[in-house]
Amino acid sequence: MPLMPLRCSWCGDDPLYVHYHDTEWGFAVRNDQKLFEKICLEGFQAGLSWITILRKRENFRQAFYNFDIEKVAAFSQDDVARILGDVGVVRHRGKIEATINNAQRCKELFATNESLAAFIWSFAPSDAEQKAERAAGIPAQTQASQRLSKELRKRGWKFVGPTTMYAFMQSMGIVNDHVAGCHVYDECETLRRQALL
Repeated sequence: MPLMPLRCSWCGDDPLYVHYHDTEWGFAVRNDQKLFEKICLEGFQAGLSWITILRKRENFRQAFYNFDIEKVAAFSQDDVARILGDVGVVRHRGKIEATINNAQRCKELFATNESLAAFIWSFAPSDAEQKAERAAGIPAQTQASQRLSKELRKRGWKFVGPTTMYAFMQSMGIVNDHVAGCHVYDECETLRRQALL
């Protein structure tokens, strides 16, 4: 009988969660649309479990037109009402309106000729900073996530608190919080270092 690969314990044995862990979580992303989608979904997760959002992710993608930044930025109150009536997503007016707002703020970033990826990755912590903050285990938020949260809020983004932003940084591979020995740790670390170049 083949040995099961070692992986982080948080994903348990739910097949959807295991697939997410093995193919997405911690794998470096520098695609603006994917980064925008994840910021939005992390905002929707606030107060809920990630597996709840993961199970609804395809519904979210349909409701928000695959998180196309231009399209979401142009949403009207009719779109807010449409999404509030969609039982397949988390129906929270504040989070829906925050997603539209954040798309508009993202367009403002593009207007300065900066990509969302370049902006986000500029907040990646140094190796020394990560090592010091992980001395007592994986934290709920870090100095880097606090800096990112503060700058986003300064620019008018919503539902981007430091804990939410740390979860975002973990999932997008800006930090590598796979446990030592996890079967994707080395691959994620290689991709993270490449993304920093």
